[in-house]
Amino acid sequence: MALSRRALLAAAVAGGALTGCRTGRAAEGPASPSPSPSPSPSASASPTVSAAGTPPATPSAVPPAASRERTRAELVQRYGGTAPREWGLEVAGVITELPEGESAMALTFDACGGPGGNGYDAELIGFLRGRGVPATLFLNARWIDANPDVFEQLAADPLFEIGNHGTIHRPLSVTGRSAYDIAGTGDVGEVYDEVTSNAHKLTELLGHPPRFFRSGTAHYDDVATRVVADLGERVAGFTVNGDGGATLSAAEVRREVASASPRAIVIGHMNHPGGGTAPGVAAAVPGLLAAGRRFVRLSDVM
Repeated sequence: MALSRRALLAAAVAGGALTGCRTGRAAEGPASPSPSPSPSPSASASPTVSAAGTPPATPSAVPPAASRERTRAELVQRYGGTAPREWGLEVAGVITELPEGESAMALTFDACGGPGGNGYDAELIGFLRGRGVPATLFLNARWIDANPDVFEQLAADPLFEIGNHGTIHRPLSVTGRSAYDIAGTGDVGEVYDEVTSNAHKLTELLGHPPRFFRSGTAHYDDVATRVVADLGERVAGFTVNGDGGATLSAAEVRREVASASPRAIVIGHMNHPGGGTAPGVAAAVPGLLAAGRRFVRLSDVM
């Protein structure tokens, strides 16, 4: 049975279940998630992979952006006096599953960057390419800087879309909340910096802004998610923790991914080669494809 998001929190106290860029298992103080609203169905969808493994087409055009990006000063003025009411993995503004009516599932992989997090799991990406399975890759600015050639290859591959995983991999808080011993952003201005510095980098490299954001540790408060929305990005949470922050064995990863239900967003990591993620995903996906399960990038259905 797949780990639920709330079960993950209990497990995280024993081992940093969403750190991904840490070399060890760090404990953290408890975090209390709050229910998030169901995501709205998308009005249109791009082609998705079939059970036969046909790669999808290039992601659909990005919706028209606002005439200009909100400035740091504007967002500080708007939200600087607003106290958050929610904190955790599931708060208002976080997408935790695909839209109603979808029968597909989405694989998402984070690359956290920084000390212990700049690796590249070529085995995982090679498997996805070999089976024609699309995925959304959330890349941190430090990982991009450490892997420029790999980034260029991934960005040019229509099988993948690139998401924003922040600038220095911080939980997103307006009050300095931390998760898994990773200090969060301290105020609205720091939320802006964590999101936009990498967004600007990705926009320059990709030729268009990223559509989805996931913070370091995937923790947020409900004011921070409003800031992200005002900056034109959607916050991507998850339904199933596929690799426990790159700590699970191959057998455990296989069990979690294989048991994911339709509409699930699966989170894993692509910056820890030699771990259980690649062999576990490779063991789980063929059975899902044989059963008729479709895989999509987030932008294909949202």
